[in-house]
Amino acid sequence: MKDIARELGVSVVTVSKAMRNHEDISVETRGRVLQLMRELNYRPNLAARALVTGRSLIVGCVVPGLMNSFYAEIARGLTNVFRRKGYGLVLATSEEEPELERQEIEQLLARHVDALIVATTQEDRASIDRIEEQGVPYVLIDRHVEGVNSNFVGVDDESIGQIGTEHLIQAGCRRIAFLSADRLSPSRGRMAGYMKTLAIHNLPAMTRALGETGDAVDVAAYSYATMKDLLKQAQRPDGIFAFNDQFAIGAMKATLDSGLRIPEDIAFVGCGNILHADFLRVPLTSIDQNSVAIGERAARLALGLIESKTVEDPKTVLVEPRLLVRESSLRRPVH
Repeated sequence: MKDIARELGVSVVTVSKAMRNHEDISVETRGRVLQLMRELNYRPNLAARALVTGRSLIVGCVVPGLMNSFYAEIARGLTNVFRRKGYGLVLATSEEEPELERQEIEQLLARHVDALIVATTQEDRASIDRIEEQGVPYVLIDRHVEGVNSNFVGVDDESIGQIGTEHLIQAGCRRIAFLSADRLSPSRGRMAGYMKTLAIHNLPAMTRALGETGDAVDVAAYSYATMKDLLKQAQRPDGIFAFNDQFAIGAMKATLDSGLRIPEDIAFVGCGNILHADFLRVPLTSIDQNSVAIGERAARLALGLIESKTVEDPKTVLVEPRLLVRESSLRRPVH
């Protein structure tokens, strides 16, 4: 850095700020610094910098899995923001296993990450307590933890439950089943919205809980078997609102394999707007949670926590979901 500063006739502080894309440095000066860095094949020693500054310039993120493109899109949003600020992102998956999640969090804390972003599988606050003991700023995304007042970025899941259920009702459905993952907070919130909307319309509830794993293939298999069971009922559902798109996809396959039509016999709504939802045998109506925006907002919140000199009250940031109507629910609307 001293060599670069001397060559360009600027201070070492200016070189340092240029490397970090600091707003105090002009585009022209930063360009000169970066050009000379390339010519000299200079690479900052991040370990040495961390010792001096007390920052690793790394943020850790733990998600349940990447088979679900919802979390891959969140990671894209995180990277969009962190890259511009000179931060690296270390991504780990818990595969929906609470113990594995605890291990991944410990590994990231041992790396001295500057912040953590977690879509947790935990039902208690043990992992959160561990993060707080280490004094590391953190943001929860997508999922809440009961009894934890933390920084959170996600959606209003009760509102999602209302949007999906109301859409099926307006499409003419009167026996709507909800496929849930009861232990997960988003599913509980969506079920609350589902139940509230059914009560407003004086319609019966039909709920089925599925196991949740990090493997999308297993999730689809569980929902396939659950849907097969539902189809054996004397009063089979004419609408399905699934906690997420993976649940919906397995249930749709079971429906088609049973010789029924979608949406004429049973209409479907999922949640998450996973990649390729529009390319299924019957394109899936889904509620888009704006996953890239969740990642971007979580990253900006985490950076604010890293830079903050004071402890502030936790913030909740909610992004707006939107219903994307496709063929799986395009029945004749009720007038």
